[in-house]
Amino acid sequence: MTLFDELFSYEALQRVFSDESGVQSMLNFEAALARAEARTGVIPEIDARKITEKCGAQHFDLTAIRKEAARAGNAAIPLIKMLTDLVATEDKNAARFVHWGATSQDVIDTGCVLQLRRAFELMDQDLSRLSATLAALAEKYRETPVVARTWMQHALPTTFGFIVASWLDAMLRHRQRLAEIRSRALSLQFGGAVGTLAALAGRGPEVAKAVAEELQLSLPLAPWHGHRDRMAEVATSLGLLTGTLGKIARDISLHSQTEVAEVCEPAGEGRGSSSTMPHKRNPVTCAVVLAAANRVPGLVSTMLAAMVQEEERGLGGWQAEWETLPEIVRLSGGALHHLAQMLPALEVDPERMRQNLDATQGLIFAEAVSTALGDRMGKMPAHMLVEAACTRAREQKRHLLDVLREEPGLRGHLAPADLASLFDVRNYLGSASEFVRRVLAETRELSAAR
Repeated sequence: MTLFDELFSYEALQRVFSDESGVQSMLNFEAALARAEARTGVIPEIDARKITEKCGAQHFDLTAIRKEAARAGNAAIPLIKMLTDLVATEDKNAARFVHWGATSQDVIDTGCVLQLRRAFELMDQDLSRLSATLAALAEKYRETPVVARTWMQHALPTTFGFIVASWLDAMLRHRQRLAEIRSRALSLQFGGAVGTLAALAGRGPEVAKAVAEELQLSLPLAPWHGHRDRMAEVATSLGLLTGTLGKIARDISLHSQTEVAEVCEPAGEGRGSSSTMPHKRNPVTCAVVLAAANRVPGLVSTMLAAMVQEEERGLGGWQAEWETLPEIVRLSGGALHHLAQMLPALEVDPERMRQNLDATQGLIFAEAVSTALGDRMGKMPAHMLVEAACTRAREQKRHLLDVLREEPGLRGHLAPADLASLFDVRNYLGSASEFVRRVLAETRELSAAR
């Protein structure tokens, strides 16, 4: 089914994991293997050239590979047979050296690694773009007051810039994680039948080094057929990323509810419309990101379960990865891409934020009053006094400041002017601006390092 490809992913990332790309990635391994074996004197250079010339996906019948894979147990087996036959049409001697010393898992795993490398490149671009957008938003709204909400209720004032900086702070950690795992994940898989490269008669490590150089992949200390931590680390890292993207989407969708209306996804032709309600402006990007955040954790659990594999080559666990990991990449990369596209045009309404700060008639400043009073009469007596005043304010539907002005317990503790100043939002934003400054400084430092 491809109906929702553009909704949950996007064209460039879909191409990375297309059938043609998968076949070409495996053929790239076969070509690199032939060249490496020629470099090391294992096979004749002319035969390596003839093999390499046939390693183009356009020469292969993808439908036939799909059908044969069902019988063979994987796609590499029919692919290698077709490549061998193709080379044999020109030189039967050269055909003898196709796939020399390798096994099907080498082809499939390394092909997947090559696809992951391209996917990481695309995701790096979107991570960079998203981080730059968040930095600009954090800077622009660093002093813009907004309600901070805990347990879905009004809590205290904060700034919208601080909220965005918190998103950005998490994204910086994801950028570091993805940078850190590249050397481990983008690693050659080449071990032959059981990981010993026995068919290469002692030349295995030399050939492996040459293959890694050909493909510009890291060379592992040993083949990793039965050890799936590399693939699982990719999955879990992308699972963490998708969780943060979901957190951002959840926050934006809550801030964009009709009754809140502090932010809104950008409008556009047919964007977020309803089939029956002309007035609707649905947060469609948030919906896509949240759908990914719901789907990816289950897929990650499959990758973790698949780590427990049998001895030198897994039965079922390895196969469980083939569709699962690409789906994780498509969903996480799609969510990242769509959010990075939407956020530059996010509509922010500071005036509405100000109105919402006043919605509880001063109750949002109760902690500020309680803290100030605590210095004078002790924390618990102050808390109980302000809590009782809040109850009266709710019951009488009055502003908390007006109720407190009539409170005899405040006399001698807070002057009227001091009390009034506690209801100025600018006086109770804490260190929000400093935290924004720190995150922006770290963002600039990381950008400069790249």
